[in-house]
Amino acid sequence: MDPCDWTTRNLSGKAEPVASAPLVLRLALNATARACAEERAGIAGLITLRQSLPTYRGCASGTPRRALDSTQGKPCSVALLGLAFTMAEILLSLTIIGVVAAITLPSLTGNINERTWNTQRKALYARFSQAIALMPSLNAYGTLTEGVDSSGSTVVTEDTAAETFVTNGLAKVLKINNICDNEHLQDCGLPEKFTAMHGSQYDFPTDNKSVNLMLVNAVWEGHTSDNYSHANVKAAAFETINGESIAVFYNPSCTSGMNEESYNVQSKVCMMSIYDLNGTKGPNTVGKDMGFIGALYPSDSVVVAPMPYVQLGEAMPFEDAKSYCKNLSSGEYRLPNLDEAALIFVFKKYLSDYNSGNFWTGISYDADYAWGQGLGGDRSHQSLKTTSKRVWCVRR
Repeated sequence: MDPCDWTTRNLSGKAEPVASAPLVLRLALNATARACAEERAGIAGLITLRQSLPTYRGCASGTPRRALDSTQGKPCSVALLGLAFTMAEILLSLTIIGVVAAITLPSLTGNINERTWNTQRKALYARFSQAIALMPSLNAYGTLTEGVDSSGSTVVTEDTAAETFVTNGLAKVLKINNICDNEHLQDCGLPEKFTAMHGSQYDFPTDNKSVNLMLVNAVWEGHTSDNYSHANVKAAAFETINGESIAVFYNPSCTSGMNEESYNVQSKVCMMSIYDLNGTKGPNTVGKDMGFIGALYPSDSVVVAPMPYVQLGEAMPFEDAKSYCKNLSSGEYRLPNLDEAALIFVFKKYLSDYNSGNFWTGISYDADYAWGQGLGGDRSHQSLKTTSKRVWCVRR
């Protein structure tokens, strides 16, 4: 008999071809043969048993094969045939592994990057908070002088404000490797273009006006006493020893307190900054490796770095808005406080394509009223909690 066509007999006496059997069946039969042989011979005599088995030739390849010989006609009577995987089986396995890897690896890599960026962002916020607390005051750095050009328009004739704030202020309390003036922001690792949270692309801003026009001029029709005007200030930039690239937008005339019933928030924001955690490496996207840090009030300053939820919620009453944020899937979100809402207003165009109306803060004024923040305008104000405003949830 050709050993390549050996059969095994089961207890019912039926014959099953071994060489042509499916791989799973061959593996099972071989395992059964080994187990029975070890049971009869004992562990100590297994090596001798296998060496004493007859060797057969006659397969197409001429490869010798050894068989277990049972005289009892039990399932142990099975050939110890070569059970290597076929090329087709190997290719199929590799294909399945490749498909699974292609599906899971991008998600896995994205999750790792997200956790890394979130850790870096929190560490940068902590260092900024400690540094700002050591500064005696945040206003009155540098020189900002306005004049009139030949056409009668008001222009800035001298501007060293932001650069002086970095060199004479931040650099004394924060470890900085490199400082760049307004003409060389990219030399500090900042990208020429970046992607906003809502997907639009922007050139990197170089002054307050290009960040938000209302940082320079805000007009309220019929409420001239509420209008806001300030000279445009050029940005400066620096790199930290940890590799972050940060652009600073500065208001040397910032003021203290939010005790008014309604007020322009840009007068309270002293420093506004755009950070990039890994420079030009990418993806250069707000909400991933890029975000915002701000410092409000010249003394007893407050540092905020809100990361808004990617979607702006619909309009709803105050208490519903609070519940909406708490019920988001991650459980980390809440309504912004007044200071965070002010910074969201400053950088609104990079956070949402919705640039009008109002949204709730999480701060109550009294039992009936809560604070809201304007987007189309710049004002922070009080509203009845039963009225509806948009919801913009944030996490720290």
